[in-house]
Amino acid sequence: MHYEPIIGPGVWYGRQLRKRDDWIRHFNAAELEELAETVRAYRARGAAPAEISPATFPLPTLGPVLRAVLAELLEGRGFIMLRGLPVERWASDEQAIACMGIGSWLGRPRSQNAKGHLLGHVKDLGLDIRDSNVRYYQTNRRLEYHTDSVDIVALLCLKAAKSGGESYLASSITLYNEMLARRKDLLPALFEPFPTDRRGEVPGGMKPWFDIPIYHWYAEKLSCIYVRQYIESAQKLFPEATRLTRAQIAAMDLLDDLCNDAAIHLSMDFRPGDIQLLHNHQILHSRADFENWPEPERHRHLLRLWLRRSRRGRFRRCMRRATAASCQANEAESCSKGQRPRFRSRRNDGAGSTF
Repeated sequence: MHYEPIIGPGVWYGRQLRKRDDWIRHFNAAELEELAETVRAYRARGAAPAEISPATFPLPTLGPVLRAVLAELLEGRGFIMLRGLPVERWASDEQAIACMGIGSWLGRPRSQNAKGHLLGHVKDLGLDIRDSNVRYYQTNRRLEYHTDSVDIVALLCLKAAKSGGESYLASSITLYNEMLARRKDLLPALFEPFPTDRRGEVPGGMKPWFDIPIYHWYAEKLSCIYVRQYIESAQKLFPEATRLTRAQIAAMDLLDDLCNDAAIHLSMDFRPGDIQLLHNHQILHSRADFENWPEPERHRHLLRLWLRRSRRGRFRRCMRRATAASCQANEAESCSKGQRPRFRSRRNDGAGSTF
C-alpha cells in the first residue's frame, strides 16, 4: 500500500481550535421552542422512543440545521458541540425523547450492548474495571483514547461532575499524518488485524474477541477503530488470540503519545444541555478522571446514543474485512478496488461549516 499525507478539514490540531469556538453551535430560542413542542407532542402520543424518525419527529426549523451538522460530521472536522438544551426543565423521558429525536435526523439508532439498549447511561456505577464484564464508561476512572463501535456517537450531558471529567478529542486523520511523518515504518502495523475483547458481550457462536485493524480504508475514506484497553485484555484473557507483534505494540505506543500531545488534541468541558457529536471513524475521544458530588442525584450523567449511517453499518463491514489472513491481503484488497485517500482540498486549517 502506498502511504501519503491526507489534506482537508478532517486534519486539525487542538492548538488551532482552542483559539476559536466555531466548533460550538448554540441553539436559538425558536429552535428550542420547536424542539420542546415536538417532544411534548411525541410524548403525548405514547409512542416508543425506538420509533422516532424525521417523519414522526418533524423539525421544520431545526431539521435543516441538523442536516448541515451531519455534513460537518461526515465531510468536515468530524465533530461538533451543540449547546443549550434546557435539560434541567425536562423529565427523564423528555430528555430521552429529545436526544433520540435529534439523533434521528443524523442516523438510525444502533443497540449499544447485548441487551439491545438504544440509549445508554454513561455514569459511575461504582463497579470495578478489573471485572472482565465491566466497561470503562460505568466507572469514574480516566478513559484512554478510543472509538466506539458505530458511525456517529451523540453524548447529551444531563449532569456535570463536581470536578474533572473533561472530554478530549483527536483527529485520526491528523494522527495518521503524524505517524507517517515520524515513523512511517510503523504505519503498516496499524492496518493489521488486532484481537479485541468483547468484554463479555459475545453473540451466539462467536469468540469472546474479534479481530479488526486500527486503520482501514473503506469507501475511499480512512476509518479508525481503536480501544487499546480491550486489545490488551484480549491478550491477557485469551491465550488462543493471535499475539501482537513488536511493531503493533510500538505503533500503539506512538499513537497514544500523539493523542496525548496537547498540540494535537482538543479538550472541552461538558455543561448540562451540551450534545457532543462525533464521527466515530474519524475522531478518537477520551475522558479525564472525575469526582462526583456527594449527593447521588447530582452524579455526573450523560446519555449516549449510537447512530449508523448505512443499513448494515460500516463497522460490520470493517470487521468482515479484518478477517484477512494478513495485512498484505487486506492491503491488496483495498488497492485492487482502487480505494484512495479522500479529503484532497488544500484547506488544512481545521475550518469547517458555518452554522
